[in-house]
Amino acid sequence: MSADTATPLLTDPSIDAPFDFAARQERLWGKLDGAGIDVLFLPASQTDLEYFTGVARRAPSFGNIGYTNHWISGAFISPGEAPLFVLTRHFQEFDLPEGVDGEVITATESDDGAAVFRRAFDSYRARPRSIAVGSRPVNEHCAHESAAPESIAFAGRAWAETVIEMREHRPDARFTVADTLINELRRIKDPQEIALMRRSAAIVDAVMAEVTPHVVDGVTELDLAAEVDLRMRKLGSPGASFDTGVWAMGPSLGRDASVRVSVDTLHAGSGVSFDFGAITRGYCSDFGRTIHIGEPSEEYAAVYDIVMAAQEAGRAAAVVGATGGDVHRAARAVIEDAGYGDWFRHRTGHCIGLDVHELPYISEEDDTPLEAGMLFTIEPSVFWPGRVGVRVEDVFLLGDEGCASINEHPNDLVAN
Repeated sequence: MSADTATPLLTDPSIDAPFDFAARQERLWGKLDGAGIDVLFLPASQTDLEYFTGVARRAPSFGNIGYTNHWISGAFISPGEAPLFVLTRHFQEFDLPEGVDGEVITATESDDGAAVFRRAFDSYRARPRSIAVGSRPVNEHCAHESAAPESIAFAGRAWAETVIEMREHRPDARFTVADTLINELRRIKDPQEIALMRRSAAIVDAVMAEVTPHVVDGVTELDLAAEVDLRMRKLGSPGASFDTGVWAMGPSLGRDASVRVSVDTLHAGSGVSFDFGAITRGYCSDFGRTIHIGEPSEEYAAVYDIVMAAQEAGRAAAVVGATGGDVHRAARAVIEDAGYGDWFRHRTGHCIGLDVHELPYISEEDDTPLEAGMLFTIEPSVFWPGRVGVRVEDVFLLGDEGCASINEHPNDLVAN
């Protein structure tokens, strides 16, 4: 198989425009101020720091990558105050070759990381808060800056060492996890973010169209997965947004969807499911289709129609004010009514953006009201080992008038 790059992709001037990090930080200041939080710490190599400051993550790896004093790397943010970055020398050398826009305190390998971290925090907290939040100077209206206990928040994925060090340094402070507050800002995508998500969706659409003819008797799952990853890179994605899955299920296979790719050769009578995603400036796609090899059985064709109907039921239920649980139940009801409920074994979807899986989830327990500007997957399946496997996944954008897929690849039954 050869990978060409002739497929045209979505173009939009906002895709290459700078992000407005100042506006994002100002919205964050308002949230922190409203929650009575004095200072927030966002760890490096996480999407929250990238979203608010532009300090990008490195590509994820299967094994952990760390440097001496790595746990101090991140940024302090207070209402009305520009971030203060605390970063290791290694992080700056290899993850920020062009530097960072803002003040940086550096820890070298020989430094006492805890001492550097404490000094950075103390110097940041000692600054007068005079930048306006909500049109008023912070030092005129933040009661939590005076008599109340100091309130320190962390992103949920901060290193344990960071939290423990801060607890020892500020034993009387009130500690909190800021993920819910941050998600309230990140889950509604602006037009630039939506354009980036559409580009990522266009990449996977193009790759699926190019790879589909190669899903034939004799090819291996590994060959197809490698081709998917190569073509995504050739179309501009810096890598896969998660591990690419290509797996076969059918009457002659005891295989389950828990094995996402193998070196097995594919044969007629199998439905081959794809699950993969691309990246555009950090924004992820998540996509899936199932291609049958040979003439499909009556059950496969019936299950395929059921899964597509379930996705459509979920889409129709996704309206402003509905919950992720509502959408999940609507999609699941179609599969249950057809007698395959035991084999729809996962949630219906999840929100998506800089992270592949973001809150709120499209899942039975989630009662968060959906809002215009949210992007989420609807991905029903029937996975019955030794019998049949079918799955579809697209990313949907919720608007005031309803919900529509940003993927354009058709979901008709395809049999090669």
